[in-house]
Amino acid sequence: MRRLLLALPFALLPLAIAHAHEDHDHDHSHGSLAAHEHGVAQLNAVLDGKTLELELDSPAMNLVGFEHAASSDADKAKVAAVRSQLEKPLALFALPASAHCEVSDQELHSPLFGDKPAADEDGHTHEHSDIHAHYRFNCEKPDQLKTLDLTPLFKAFPATQKIQLQLIGPSGQQGVEATPATATLTF
Repeated sequence: MRRLLLALPFALLPLAIAHAHEDHDHDHSHGSLAAHEHGVAQLNAVLDGKTLELELDSPAMNLVGFEHAASSDADKAKVAAVRSQLEKPLALFALPASAHCEVSDQELHSPLFGDKPAADEDGHTHEHSDIHAHYRFNCEKPDQLKTLDLTPLFKAFPATQKIQLQLIGPSGQQGVEATPATATLTF
């Protein structure tokens, strides 16, 4: 535990230490100190007419297993493999076949893919490497789109332990937390 604490920003130490006393089982548990939390990803899903948009934000650690710039061949190969997995969203998000959804547009961004790190309003760049994926699907029969199954995503990226989801669809907006055990969500 001690070595991990050294990696945390100094201001977070009291929180991390307090949290460590509550939770002896997970020595890499950060509590909810920040939006960037290892093992946790954010997904926004919006169904509007025939258009389904999915926006995934995840710490790179969940997907590739590291956050530093890929310098070794092994790291570069891992980044390339993850990128090609993310380029096949229909293999990661199980959508009902009867809805006839096809990818109409997709964008991937990450410092690991050679994109500039995100900067905040003050121009400070974030040290954490996040991976941002944005997909747009055209669904011929959106009324058949009753569920979104994230099981393949959890299987592809086992370091992802939960996905915080904002779901906006015909029945309104809901916030859900998906885990490998509860990976199927209902619109």
